[in-house]
Amino acid sequence: MKFTELKLNEQLLEAMSYMNFDAATPIQEQAIPVILEDKDLIACAQTGTGKTAAFVLPVLNKLIGNSSKNADTLIIVPTRELAIQIEQQIQGFAYFVGVGSVAVYGGGDGKEFDNQKDALKNGADIIVATPGRLLSHLKLGYVNFNNIKHLILDEADRMLDMGFIDDIQAIISYIKSNHQTLMFSATMPASINQLAKKILHKPTEITLSISKPAEGVDHKAYLVFEKQKVKILNNILKERKHYNSIIIFTSTKSMVSEIVRSLNKSGFPAKGISSNLEQDEREQVLRDYKSKRTRILVATDVMSRGIDVKEINMVINYDVPHDAEDYVHRVGRTARVKSKGEAITFVNEKDMYKLKKIELLIESSIPKLKLPDEIGEGPKWSDKKTKPRFKRKFHKKKPKFNKNKPKKKE
Repeated sequence: MKFTELKLNEQLLEAMSYMNFDAATPIQEQAIPVILEDKDLIACAQTGTGKTAAFVLPVLNKLIGNSSKNADTLIIVPTRELAIQIEQQIQGFAYFVGVGSVAVYGGGDGKEFDNQKDALKNGADIIVATPGRLLSHLKLGYVNFNNIKHLILDEADRMLDMGFIDDIQAIISYIKSNHQTLMFSATMPASINQLAKKILHKPTEITLSISKPAEGVDHKAYLVFEKQKVKILNNILKERKHYNSIIIFTSTKSMVSEIVRSLNKSGFPAKGISSNLEQDEREQVLRDYKSKRTRILVATDVMSRGIDVKEINMVINYDVPHDAEDYVHRVGRTARVKSKGEAITFVNEKDMYKLKKIELLIESSIPKLKLPDEIGEGPKWSDKKTKPRFKRKFHKKKPKFNKNKPKKKE
């Protein structure tokens, strides 16, 4: 379906044409009419399907010609990176429609906090915020949410995983009840349904491909011992010199630095991004990666939903994510919106059962490739969970009771 068929304002359609938005994705096609009709919505769609535009476009459409100086729309997101990404996309769409927006997130210095405070006091049309920082501003008493007409929770499942449920409910208490609520999530666990029942009113439900990677992803795996990972990583990068955008995911912040050092030492310039960096440093790393000045980015799972970069050629999972859902979000960085991409996962003997859980979730077997001869043989495939080895406990022997020993006289 073309966007011109969705009853959107001509000014907005003009802005979209400049951004090369022509045909709507399935989530956009289904969600936009519902939002334009002012109905509450709970939508489940995988990463990379165009969810942001699905809620931003109809909200902007409603705001055209709005003369009110009060905040109209609040978008709550789990990470500062996602807040920045969404606010930048809003700015692109809003260029021709005269709508103001502000991103509110933690990190930075006191000056940044003051800038956010001024923007909130002056009443930006759209506020994109992380829960913790927004709540800090609300508690100081200068934020007016009495005229909020749209409340949007994006990546709702991730926010609940990160423990933001209490903050979200506290924020909602500052908003009047007569508003439209939209909830977008990549997965639909029971906790999301429970939250939806509390804050949504007779919502329309849209579910598209729950927890399934994009069709364009070419999945592969190498069964490796831990000490072989560096060698196979170098081998892959040598073979794919023509790739100009590669992202490597690992589960810990400490491994980000270790992998970056190893790659740079091996002649593969790379940069890492994690919460160990200051906010301005993270933003610079992302800018360099988006502009292709940095070819290889190493990141943690926290970043897997906050990185929106077009044409990522390949995702490498240096380790298997703990949760099968996180695999979907990691590989969702490539093959976005009908493009093609490659996803390679390194699997050691302890993580094979995790890969099996992923295969069950995506309903597909991931090919296990043979390691190059120079790297040697890896472990044999087994999908049984490795039992941890417990050290034998030695207890002090209790003294034996001697029946023949005479009792002490009292």
